[in-house]
Amino acid sequence: MSTYTLRAAEPRDVPAIAGLIAELAEFENLTHLLQLTPEKLAPHLFGPRPVVEALVGEVGEDDGSREVIAFALFFTNFSTFLARPGLYLEDLYVRPAHRRSGLGKLLLTRLAEIAVERDYGRFEWSVLDWNEDAIRFYEKMGASVLPEWRICRLTGEALAAYKAKA
Repeated sequence: MSTYTLRAAEPRDVPAIAGLIAELAEFENLTHLLQLTPEKLAPHLFGPRPVVEALVGEVGEDDGSREVIAFALFFTNFSTFLARPGLYLEDLYVRPAHRRSGLGKLLLTRLAEIAVERDYGRFEWSVLDWNEDAIRFYEKMGASVLPEWRICRLTGEALAAYKAKA
């Protein structure tokens, strides 16, 4: 029988997390943007100045074997209006074979608990507008989808060009 568990990511999980991020990029049709390797990710999770944290979801069998099949990568942001930090979920991914198992809900619930435990004022994330299953799932859990907000981003050549102009 399979059982699901959550835990904080450990250095040994970095290759599995990187593999799941690659699967997420494929799901979102964004593999052309993927530059991630385990070696690039590890210092940001476990280096001298980590900037992100992660939870992993595992499935285990009666024989004691465990496999990482989900992750949530998050970091602290800050709300000037609330004058409090917040938790920002960068990515959450559950392998397709394990969706609708409750694991995604467990990950979101644990992240909400972390935000409350740390006395954060918000727990936020983004969702692609075409991902209607995810939007319905988030709304069912009580999240508000804010249609009036848009993400602004400078990256790559545009970022370098902007810096050069300044």
